[in-house]
Amino acid sequence: MRKAIALLITVMSVMIISVAIGYGLTQLQTGAKSLSEEEKAYQYTMLLDDLLEILESSDELAHLAESDASEELYLFLENSRYLSFLQGERKVVVSFASARSKLNINTFNKSNAPLFRSYFSRHMIANGYVDILRECMHTNQVKEGYNNSYKSALFEKHPELFRDYIASKEHLEIINAFYMQEYGDEALGQIPFEKLFSYSLNPAQEIDLNYATAEVLELILGTTRERALEIKGSGLFYKSFKNMGLSKEEEQNIAHFRTTFFAPFLAVHVLIVTDERVATIDFEYDIQQKRGYNFVFEL
Repeated sequence: MRKAIALLITVMSVMIISVAIGYGLTQLQTGAKSLSEEEKAYQYTMLLDDLLEILESSDELAHLAESDASEELYLFLENSRYLSFLQGERKVVVSFASARSKLNINTFNKSNAPLFRSYFSRHMIANGYVDILRECMHTNQVKEGYNNSYKSALFEKHPELFRDYIASKEHLEIINAFYMQEYGDEALGQIPFEKLFSYSLNPAQEIDLNYATAEVLELILGTTRERALEIKGSGLFYKSFKNMGLSKEEEQNIAHFRTTFFAPFLAVHVLIVTDERVATIDFEYDIQQKRGYNFVFEL
């Protein structure tokens, strides 16, 4: 009975958070119907500012930053994936997900390199691809004592390419296009990189194992696609490796990555639809620090 009451309170708290955020969004001011490109961009910026203010001032959302609120965060993300409203002639849809469901590609190092190689080998991709990735992470190479000489011709063909770390999906797309052309290997095009990697310079960024994608689990556990899907699709809320039912080998493999079972970071996606266009705003929100970062506008 006590567990049932606790669960009911948790669900009610999550509903309150969702309703509070949704109500705040509906109160955003409607702009003029006819706007120039600059004015539209300004309007979108104001919309973002209002959304951040709502997130920052939500006492209910702040509760999710507490160390014992992992289950509440899980329920919030399960039940508040989409909040939509009309703002004049615009339809705005705000969606939330965990910002720690993917593997930060820049956490690649000597320790976990064999697991990167194993993952791509299982997908019929040559080890040369992982070597090219390493060459694009000069920061890691210096730190770990790699020979800085380049084995590939990537930087001969793209001398302007940033090489300290991999900064974005567009950056990786250039690298991937070079590899496929150089090796004549189209298999790389079958890898769902949008589900596998995130891009951050922060080497301490963790993977939240309650939200990790099947692609990420396959790589960090060094296991098969089927096994990763089994773990991902269990429907369980994980609190430990034992709770996940990992084998000894899987535990040894995952130890080469920074992981957690609670990371209070949101990936926020804002979709703005009008008769003329579709615009998006993506950013990460740190619930504990009450701040957004890594903003990407596509107008």
